[in-house]
Amino acid sequence: MEKFLLFALLFLAITILGSSHGLDQSPKGVEKWFKKLSHAKLKMTKLHFYFHDTVTAKKPSAIQIAQANNTFQSPTLFGLVRMMDNPLTVKPEPNSKEIGRAQGIYGSASFEDIGLLMTLNLVFTDGKYNGSTLSILGHNQIFHKYRELPIVGGSGVFRLAKGSATAKTYRGDNTTQNAIVEYHVVILHY
Repeated sequence: MEKFLLFALLFLAITILGSSHGLDQSPKGVEKWFKKLSHAKLKMTKLHFYFHDTVTAKKPSAIQIAQANNTFQSPTLFGLVRMMDNPLTVKPEPNSKEIGRAQGIYGSASFEDIGLLMTLNLVFTDGKYNGSTLSILGHNQIFHKYRELPIVGGSGVFRLAKGSATAKTYRGDNTTQNAIVEYHVVILHY
């Protein structure tokens, strides 16, 4: 019963407070936004931040949720799946200012090399993009210097977004599997 009350209170707070980006997210508000779209100018936004994927710590931000029967016999850990809620920060230091969270799932999806299928939302929680999201769905070959992942959508300020996220490992530890990844993101949106 306590969990239900907590959930109901949280839902009510979100409904009443809304998001801070100022867009009306009601069905009528979205329809009104789309009607103005034909007159809207396409904008390009560039973002830069660091993604902290912590697997082994007292409070991990990524947790294994599934594996295949032979995952740990595979040199690529094929079938390993993790759920994440990783901090996004302005600088690479873990105590740097947090601007959002990377929330989603990734899994080892290649028999040939370490290639992750990543599906995640970049949920911005600070600044002018607070309350907005970007959605990524792509293939991440984590041992390549640069990896390009497609931005397939967004919400809030980034409604109808499309673009590209370039990932580069800033620091990685093969033993702990913890990593800090630098992201450069270019988005087209209205």
